[in-house]
Amino acid sequence: MKNRLLIHFVCIIFTCFLFCFSSLAKNKLPDDFETWVENSRQDWKIPGMAIGIVKNGKVVYAKGYGFTKVENGKKVDENTVFSIASVSKNITAAALALLVDRGQINWDDKIVDHIPGFRMKNPWITNEITIRDALTHRVGLGRILGNRLQYMTKHSRDEVLFQMRYMDLEKPFRSTFVYNNVMYSLAGQIIEYVDGRTWDMFLLEEFFIPLEMKNSSTSINALHNLENVAYPHQEIEGKIVQIKRRNWDNAGPAGGINASVRDLNKWMLLQLGEAGEYKDRRLISSKQMKEMHTAQIIRGGETENNPALAYGFGWNVQYYEGYKVLTHGGATDGFNTAMYLMPELDLGIIVVANTFNSLGNAIAFQVFDAYLGKNYKDWNEHYLVNYKNKYQNAKKERKIIHDNRVQNTNRSLPINEYLGLYESESYGKLEVYLQGEDIYLKLWEDKEMTARLEHWHFDTHRAIWNNIAMREEFVQFYLNTSGKIDYVEIDFVLRPKVLQVGAYPSDYTRKVRFIKKN
Repeated sequence: MKNRLLIHFVCIIFTCFLFCFSSLAKNKLPDDFETWVENSRQDWKIPGMAIGIVKNGKVVYAKGYGFTKVENGKKVDENTVFSIASVSKNITAAALALLVDRGQINWDDKIVDHIPGFRMKNPWITNEITIRDALTHRVGLGRILGNRLQYMTKHSRDEVLFQMRYMDLEKPFRSTFVYNNVMYSLAGQIIEYVDGRTWDMFLLEEFFIPLEMKNSSTSINALHNLENVAYPHQEIEGKIVQIKRRNWDNAGPAGGINASVRDLNKWMLLQLGEAGEYKDRRLISSKQMKEMHTAQIIRGGETENNPALAYGFGWNVQYYEGYKVLTHGGATDGFNTAMYLMPELDLGIIVVANTFNSLGNAIAFQVFDAYLGKNYKDWNEHYLVNYKNKYQNAKKERKIIHDNRVQNTNRSLPINEYLGLYESESYGKLEVYLQGEDIYLKLWEDKEMTARLEHWHFDTHRAIWNNIAMREEFVQFYLNTSGKIDYVEIDFVLRPKVLQVGAYPSDYTRKVRFIKKN
């Protein structure tokens, strides 16, 4: 009897040992992880990037790869500051959660109850739109402040929001998920109207200081004197070049935060474990953390990795291998960010890079597989093959557009007839003027928003933007029945199929008409 008990006891101990050993094996990165990352970085031609990982309430990884810029750059480390673009959205949502906790707002409050002067084009929508609508992309507005469209660059946040009263919706109100940025800019202004502090000051005092996010900021101006800062790059005609930094200040709550992975690790710690707590101090209630992390609207567009894709407040909500995943990407001129959380494993991954790529997603799934103990595949190869296929397809489509250009045509009128001031109710002023032998357009009286109009064919032109990151877009002049210029239409590209190929081809554009005034 004693022998049987002894054998039973030994079996239990051995089973526990195997279980613990298995758990330990799961909870580590592969030995070749850093070599794999560096090789993958070079596959994507990324000048510099950084990775942060948190697990079980602790930072387990924070490391930089490559350089801050392609020429004469410093090495990237865990303190290098990157622009995180739309990953800013879940930080803006968290700021509103603080106001909910304090009883100053509710998620289903009407916007006009806090910003009385706010208007949408439809009066009924104006009176119905709520904070929840704004945060879940169900307004139907679309990307009037997208990755490429730098809208009203020198105007204030309130001035941009004023223009919403002239904007048409892409989809009916509350009918479906339509990603947009301006509603998150609106969400940030709610903070100012309710609390009195700007969104920028609120984040500094309520998050960046308590979380010890010492490298984080909300304005491009904060980067001017920083030494350890990444510079934006883009692939143009097959070459990685440094480009101008995008100024997000007038839409900061949607995508204007700059931070290092050391800081963003702390942000992920706030989201995981006892969500809403950092170093035993509760910043946001567990109730509101749960609300932000809960699916609010179905997104659609499921893939093999995302069988049930939804959106919360500033977070995509999906599943991988049966585990809930919270994620959000960020893409702006020359920067790409991917943040992934797996709450059930108390695991978070942040990847920042200074050119556009999909490597951040590959790294996240590679790390997930490692901690799940899977016989994981090479996720970089998976994403890279898909990208190369899309790249080649986009090049073919672009060639078709070029092949369809009609050669040896002329404009309908003498060049001087195209010059003058044009205006759109929703998009403001546009000037067409002569410089040397070429005509140019300028938006919003802003020299940064200037493009040379290359004659394409007939009265169609191609706008070659001075800011090379904006690439090129098509511009069409239209005549009235008197044979005079009536208006000009810009086909703004809101999302290129493959940015590295060019702004076009694109299946998501917005045609904006500017009426000639003189």
